[in-house]
Amino acid sequence: MRNQQTTQGIISIIALVCLVAGWFNLFSPEINDLLSRKVFYVLIGISFFLQAPFLTNKNFVYAMYGAAAICVLGAFIPEDSKLSVLKTIGLLAGIILSLSNRPKQI
Repeated sequence: MRNQQTTQGIISIIALVCLVAGWFNLFSPEINDLLSRKVFYVLIGISFFLQAPFLTNKNFVYAMYGAAAICVLGAFIPEDSKLSVLKTIGLLAGIILSLSNRPKQI
């Protein structure tokens, strides 16, 4: 269990590095687009997939798997398609589900 959560955290950090590399144009335009528009969403989808079994509210587990699938599949939709917005919807859904899983602090 601990190893899976550690792996999920590492994948999330690598995904953020890909996003930052694309934003700051650290590589050629093709590589920047690949990192920030494809690899980022695939890695975030994998991260959501690994996080899903650990959600405390079991009603959200399948929704998190769905968000993960939408992120990964959306990464392969061409950018000029109207369906390319799906990856962003998957990302937002996964973030909302992650935040709703946080323990309440008094």
